[in-house]
Parts: sequence; structure tokens; C-alpha cells
Amino acid sequence: MSFNKASEISSLIKNQIKEYGKKIAYDEIGKVISVGDGVALISGLEKAELGELVEFPNNVYGMVLNLEEEFVGVVIMGRENAVSEGDEVKRTYKIISVPVGEQMVGRVINALGEPIDGKGTIDFSKRREIFVKAPGVMKRSSVNEPLKTGILAIDSMVPIGKGQRELIIGDRQTGKTAVAIDAILNQKGQNVNCVYVAIGQKNSTVAQIVDKLSKSGAMEYTTIVVAGASELAPLQYIAPYAGVSIAEEWMNKGKNVLIVYDDLSKHAVAYRTLSLLLRRPPGREAYPGDIFYQHSYLLERAAKLSPEFGGGSITALPIIETQAGDISAYIPTNVISITDGQIFMKESLFNSGQKPAVDVGFSVSRVGSSAQTKAMKFVSSSLKLQLAQYNEMKSFAQFGSDLDESTRRILDHGAKVYELLKQWQYVHIDQTDQSIILLSVKDKLINPIPKEYISQYKNELIKFINSDTKALELKALLLKDRSFYDELLVEFKLLLKKFVLDFINKIPNYDPNLYPKMPEF
Repeated sequence: MSFNKASEISSLIKNQIKEYGKKIAYDEIGKVISVGDGVALISGLEKAELGELVEFPNNVYGMVLNLEEEFVGVVIMGRENAVSEGDEVKRTYKIISVPVGEQMVGRVINALGEPIDGKGTIDFSKRREIFVKAPGVMKRSSVNEPLKTGILAIDSMVPIGKGQRELIIGDRQTGKTAVAIDAILNQKGQNVNCVYVAIGQKNSTVAQIVDKLSKSGAMEYTTIVVAGASELAPLQYIAPYAGVSIAEEWMNKGKNVLIVYDDLSKHAVAYRTLSLLLRRPPGREAYPGDIFYQHSYLLERAAKLSPEFGGGSITALPIIETQAGDISAYIPTNVISITDGQIFMKESLFNSGQKPAVDVGFSVSRVGSSAQTKAMKFVSSSLKLQLAQYNEMKSFAQFGSDLDESTRRILDHGAKVYELLKQWQYVHIDQTDQSIILLSVKDKLINPIPKEYISQYKNELIKFINSDTKALELKALLLKDRSFYDELLVEFKLLLKKFVLDFINKIPNYDPNLYPKMPEF
């Protein structure tokens, strides 16, 4: 895209002499000086605004991204080969926007808001600019309501609140998208709209996600924005802003929204591509200096609004892909510092069969117990500590064979807790059921059960508490009060103790001398 500035200026002067006497509004009309790699440099358009759409011949549009002294840098949003040097470019006086509203529910659209699902045009009544300010501090309220993912390991130890920004980070193929899709599926019947933004993904992968969401009935409350791997960099760049603009319309109407950005690593690469083509000076790892601003500006738009502004919320789950688990790389550290915590998916855990592969040590939620019910807070308060003790003991135990009794107890209990936290994709656990399961962990009622039977115990316990008359009565009281008050706690402990004893009695060839005894109450 190189050009000789002197010769170009010379041709411009000659053209102006030729057109002398004619009234030409150079602030409204421009001419393509050079074009290549999806970027056009244009002379004229002196009054063009940043983010404004401009029109090329053949019904091709571009977006103004650079405002320089002599030229305007425009990224082409369509067929680049339809744009040639010398083409006339017109202002549209419109900042780039997308259709918003209820009509977007259940649709698969591209970054410009155009349908790509074969279901016909979208009959929308409103558009919204994609580059707008995030809600100010005075419009926001504190995050205090849980967004239930249905994933035991996350809801208990890394809770997500409505209005929070929780990063999902890890190497490729460690289950990051699986966690996000499970979170979307679990919003069924929760009165939460969802937006899934696929950036730089394979179209086949997106098609599988759409198929799964459709079959599960999740498309009834979900919108999918796609800027695939084959799309131009400008479309990959604007996709997340288009997605959050759709979400903001619902938030401003008092609704709760969950938005997933999958993934912002590819978004950063797309923006780096654009910036280098626009001749912006490269910074660290060739990323432009304002890449931090681009992501913070995007993620700040996730918020929980105060009641006087409708009380709606946007919960953001950005995804970042790391290389060899390096969370200290440039883009991962940028996004970690913007978000309110991270769920770190560890490859070694994933390969060992621990799914979801959530690393308890590196995963954190800065909203924490504020986004949990009293019951969940009570049963999960010591869970992280128990697993931290187990991980520490495990690393020391491999160097010695002779272990004392207390170390063996910690290792035995920790291994069973990890087994309990294993959960298949698309299998969700109700949060009240989670609280009851974790109560048996907190009081170490699972200790007499052999490790290989823990998964079966969890499944049978879920069935039991949703079918047994006494368990249903206690569960109804827990749902009503959302906390284990003293009398209810005693009742639940006795119920769980009886269930564990009955479960042990069904295990063939069970030897009680090989396992810890049931704790006394």
C-alpha cells in the first residue's frame, strides 16, 4: 500500500486545476488514493468523523478509523476488490450502528447486524451506535446477585455475579468455550438474555454451537454475533462492540444479560492487523498502544445498573487463549487487570480427566461471596482451603512414601473433593442442590465412601433430594430462607448421614476398616 506522496499531491493539484470553477465539497466527498489489505487511504472527507460509515461505489461501505492531516484511513467492511484507486467516496453522516431489540433474539447475525442464519430479514425498529460510553459510576450499583452457571466448581469457588466481568483463560482445547456455553444453557428459565460473540472462530465450530443451543431451547433467549476466521479484520474488530450494543438495549430496559466474547485474543490480533495497515506505530509485541483501551472500553460496558436506572445488568465472560499456560503475556495480563477475576483452565488438569479443568490456585472472583446465597457461602467457605492443603500435601507426598495419619487424611479427603467436582459438559446442577452436596463435603460425610464411588454418590444424592418426601420438605425451607439456620442444618446433617450410611451398605465387599469413620454430631 506504498505510494509516492509528492506524485499523489501533484495529481491532486492537477485535478483541482482541471475542476476549477466547479463547486466541489472536499469536506463531504473524497477520492481513494490507495487501497490494499482491506484498508483505503482517502483524500478529502475533511469533516468525516471517527467511526463514521462512508460509501464507496458498488454499494460497498467502510468505517473511518484514522483521521490524519492529509488523508483519512478507512477500513473496508465488504468486498475489497470492488474498491479501486480513484473511486469517489461519500460521507453517510452515520456512525456505525447495529439493529437492536427483541427481534434480535434467536438470530445469528454478522458484525454489521445482518442475518446469516437463513431465516430471512430482521424486522427491526431501532438501531444503536456500537461505540458509546459505558455507564458512569453514579448509574451503577454493587454486584450482589448470583449468575448461576450450574457448574459446581465455579458456583462454589469462583462465583459470578450479575454485572461482573469474569475472565475465562487457558490454553486451547482446555474447555473454555464449554464453560461459557454451559453458563448460557443454564440461563433457561432464569429470565436472562444471552449474547454469544464468536471472533475468529471456524464457521463449523460456530455451527455446532448454534445447533446445540437450538436443540436445548437456548436460542429462545440468545443472539449469536459471528465474525469468523474467514472474515475481514475490520469485521472481527467491531464484532464485540456490536454484541454489547445489542446487550445494552436490553440492560437499559431493566433486563439481565450474559455476554460471551470468544475470544478477545483473536480480537486483539484483528485490531493489531488494522493498526499496522493504518501505519499506527507498533508497541509491545507489535500491538498498538491503545489495545488496553480497546478492551477496557469494551468490558467497562458490563455493569449492574442501580434501581433508578432500571436495575438491568450485563455480565461479561471474555475468553483469552494463552500459550503454554503463560498468563503473564501481554494480552492476558491486560485483560486480567480489567476484569473482576478469572477462571483459569489448566491443561494438565484437563488431560488428567479433571473436567471442568478449573485451577483453584489461580482462579479468583473479586466479587466473591457477595454473589452467593448465605447457604452457598456457608458450605463453600472452606472448600478452597481444603483443596489448597491437598495440592500442597500432594506435591510434598510424591517425595516420601511414609506419610503420617493427618497427611493421609488430607490427601484422601482432597482427592474425593476433586472427584466430586468433576462434571460432564451440558449437565447442570441446581444451586440449592449444590449447597446440599457441599454440606456433605464441609462436614466430611463423604470420607467413608471409596473414591471410585464418589461420582455415583453425587448422582444418587441429587436424585434423592429431588424425590424423597423429607428431603423435598427441607429443600423447600432452604429455598425460602436461602440459608442453613441452626434447626435446618441439624435436620440436613441427619438426613445426609442416613443417606451416606445407606449408600455405603449398597457397596459390594465394603470394608469399613479401610476408610475413615463417619464424624459424630
